[in-house]
Amino acid sequence: MNMQTVLGVAGWSGSGKTTLLEQLLPRWCQAGLQVSVIKHSHHRLDFDTPGKDSYRHRVAGAAQVMLLGEQGLAVYENLATPPDLAAQLARLQPVDLVVLEGQKWLPIPKIEVYRAALGKPLLQPDDPNIMVVASDTALDLPVPCLPLNHTDAIADFVLCWLKENK
Repeated sequence: MNMQTVLGVAGWSGSGKTTLLEQLLPRWCQAGLQVSVIKHSHHRLDFDTPGKDSYRHRVAGAAQVMLLGEQGLAVYENLATPPDLAAQLARLQPVDLVVLEGQKWLPIPKIEVYRAALGKPLLQPDDPNIMVVASDTALDLPVPCLPLNHTDAIADFVLCWLKENK
Protein backbone atom coordinates (compact mmCIF):
# COMPACT_ATOMS: atom_id res chain seq x y z
CA MET A 1 0.00 0.00 0.00
CA ASN A 2 1.34 3.42 -0.93
CA MET A 3 0.94 5.68 2.12
CA GLN A 4 -0.36 9.14 1.31
CA THR A 5 1.36 12.26 2.63
CA VAL A 6 -0.21 13.09 5.96
CA LEU A 7 0.03 16.27 8.02
CA GLY A 8 -1.51 16.78 11.43
CA VAL A 9 -3.00 19.99 12.75
CA ALA A 10 -2.82 19.59 16.51
CA GLY A 11 -3.72 21.74 19.48
CA TRP A 12 -6.04 22.01 22.41
CA SER A 13 -9.77 22.46 21.92
CA GLY A 14 -10.50 26.12 21.20
CA SER A 15 -7.03 26.88 19.84
CA GLY A 16 -8.28 27.60 16.32
CA LYS A 17 -7.38 24.43 14.41
CA THR A 18 -10.54 24.45 12.31
CA THR A 19 -10.31 28.18 11.56
CA LEU A 20 -6.66 27.87 10.51
CA LEU A 21 -7.40 24.88 8.31
CA GLU A 22 -10.35 26.71 6.75
CA GLN A 23 -7.91 29.47 5.76
CA LEU A 24 -5.12 27.13 4.60
CA LEU A 25 -7.22 24.88 2.36
CA PRO A 26 -8.02 27.51 -0.34
CA ARG A 27 -4.34 28.52 -0.49
CA TRP A 28 -3.21 24.92 -0.97
CA CYS A 29 -5.92 24.33 -3.57
CA GLN A 30 -4.82 27.49 -5.43
CA ALA A 31 -1.31 26.00 -5.44
CA GLY A 32 -2.71 23.00 -7.31
CA LEU A 33 -2.94 20.52 -4.45
CA GLN A 34 -5.77 18.09 -3.89
CA VAL A 35 -6.32 17.92 -0.14
CA SER A 36 -8.54 15.73 2.01
CA VAL A 37 -9.26 16.22 5.70
CA ILE A 38 -9.91 13.67 8.43
CA LYS A 39 -11.53 15.41 11.41
CA HIS A 40 -11.41 13.63 14.74
CA SER A 41 -14.07 14.24 17.35
CA HIS A 42 -14.22 13.16 20.96
CA HIS A 43 -18.00 13.25 20.77
CA ARG A 44 -20.37 10.51 19.64
CA LEU A 45 -21.06 10.97 15.94
CA ASP A 46 -24.55 10.62 14.60
CA PHE A 47 -25.04 12.16 11.18
CA ASP A 48 -28.34 10.48 10.66
CA THR A 49 -31.75 11.88 11.56
CA PRO A 50 -34.16 9.74 13.58
CA GLY A 51 -37.17 8.81 11.49
CA LYS A 52 -35.40 9.16 8.12
CA ASP A 53 -35.10 6.06 5.94
CA SER A 54 -31.32 5.79 6.30
CA TYR A 55 -31.59 6.01 10.10
CA ARG A 56 -34.27 3.34 10.09
CA HIS A 57 -32.08 1.06 7.94
CA ARG A 58 -29.12 1.50 10.28
CA VAL A 59 -31.14 0.92 13.44
CA ALA A 60 -32.70 -2.16 11.81
CA GLY A 61 -29.22 -3.68 11.47
CA ALA A 62 -27.58 -2.55 8.23
CA ALA A 63 -23.78 -2.82 8.52
CA GLN A 64 -23.36 0.31 6.38
CA VAL A 65 -25.77 2.89 5.02
CA MET A 66 -24.73 5.08 2.09
CA LEU A 67 -26.58 8.35 1.58
CA LEU A 68 -26.26 9.39 -2.04
CA GLY A 69 -27.32 12.73 -3.43
CA GLU A 70 -26.73 14.70 -6.60
CA GLN A 71 -23.54 16.29 -5.28
CA GLY A 72 -22.16 13.98 -2.66
CA LEU A 73 -22.33 10.87 -0.59
CA ALA A 74 -21.81 9.82 2.97
CA VAL A 75 -21.35 6.35 4.40
CA TYR A 76 -22.39 5.69 7.97
CA GLU A 77 -21.37 2.58 9.82
CA ASN A 78 -21.21 1.54 13.43
CA LEU A 79 -17.72 0.58 14.56
CA ALA A 80 -16.63 -1.41 17.58
CA THR A 81 -13.39 0.58 17.72
CA PRO A 82 -12.03 3.55 15.76
CA PRO A 83 -9.92 2.56 12.73
CA ASP A 84 -6.17 3.12 12.79
CA LEU A 85 -4.55 5.65 10.45
CA ALA A 86 -3.89 3.12 7.66
CA ALA A 87 -7.56 2.09 7.67
CA GLN A 88 -8.66 5.74 7.67
CA LEU A 89 -6.43 6.52 4.68
CA ALA A 90 -7.60 3.41 2.82
CA ARG A 91 -11.12 4.87 2.78
CA LEU A 92 -9.99 8.03 0.99
CA GLN A 93 -9.21 8.59 -2.66
CA PRO A 94 -5.53 9.34 -3.37
CA VAL A 95 -4.70 13.05 -3.00
CA ASP A 96 -1.59 15.20 -2.62
CA LEU A 97 -2.11 15.78 1.09
CA VAL A 98 -4.33 14.37 3.84
CA VAL A 99 -4.70 16.67 6.83
CA LEU A 100 -5.67 15.23 10.19
CA GLU A 101 -7.37 17.68 12.47
CA GLY A 102 -7.00 16.21 15.91
CA GLN A 103 -5.54 12.78 16.63
CA LYS A 104 -2.62 14.70 18.14
CA TRP A 105 -1.15 11.53 19.64
CA LEU A 106 -0.27 10.03 16.23
CA PRO A 107 3.42 10.05 15.26
CA ILE A 108 3.04 12.12 12.08
CA PRO A 109 4.45 15.52 11.04
CA LYS A 110 2.32 18.26 12.60
CA ILE A 111 1.54 21.92 12.86
CA GLU A 112 0.70 22.89 16.43
CA VAL A 113 -1.89 25.64 16.86
CA TYR A 114 -1.21 27.40 20.15
CA ARG A 115 -3.06 30.16 22.00
CA ALA A 116 -1.51 31.25 25.30
CA ALA A 117 -4.87 32.56 26.57
CA LEU A 118 -6.20 28.99 26.79
CA GLY A 119 -3.80 28.34 29.66
CA LYS A 120 -2.83 24.95 28.25
CA PRO A 121 0.77 23.80 27.82
CA LEU A 122 2.53 23.67 24.48
CA LEU A 123 2.49 20.22 22.90
CA GLN A 124 5.77 20.80 21.05
CA PRO A 125 8.21 20.13 23.93
CA ASP A 126 6.83 16.59 24.31
CA ASP A 127 6.15 15.83 20.63
CA PRO A 128 9.15 15.54 18.29
CA ASN A 129 6.74 15.33 15.32
CA ILE A 130 5.68 18.97 15.63
CA MET A 131 7.66 20.74 12.92
CA VAL A 132 6.15 24.22 13.28
CA VAL A 133 4.02 26.11 15.79
CA ALA A 134 1.39 28.62 14.68
CA SER A 135 0.81 30.92 17.63
CA ASP A 136 -0.79 34.20 18.61
CA THR A 137 2.21 34.76 20.92
CA ALA A 138 5.91 35.06 20.09
CA LEU A 139 7.67 31.95 21.39
CA ASP A 140 11.31 30.85 21.62
CA LEU A 141 11.23 27.25 20.41
CA PRO A 142 13.59 24.79 18.70
CA VAL A 143 11.15 24.68 15.75
CA PRO A 144 9.85 27.57 13.65
CA CYS A 145 7.10 29.62 15.28
CA LEU A 146 4.88 31.46 12.81
CA PRO A 147 2.24 34.06 13.67
CA LEU A 148 -1.19 32.42 13.65
CA ASN A 149 -2.63 35.31 11.63
CA HIS A 150 0.02 34.97 8.87
CA THR A 151 -1.79 32.23 7.01
CA ASP A 152 0.23 32.69 3.82
CA ALA A 153 3.47 32.00 5.71
CA ILE A 154 2.00 28.85 7.25
CA ALA A 155 0.65 27.68 3.89
CA ASP A 156 4.04 28.33 2.25
CA PHE A 157 5.84 26.45 5.04
CA VAL A 158 3.72 23.38 4.29
CA LEU A 159 4.17 23.74 0.52
CA CYS A 160 7.97 23.84 0.99
CA TRP A 161 7.78 20.83 3.31
CA LEU A 162 5.81 18.91 0.70
CA LYS A 163 8.36 19.70 -2.01
CA GLU A 164 11.23 18.62 0.23
CA ASN A 165 9.53 15.34 1.08
CA LYS A 166 8.46 14.16 -2.39
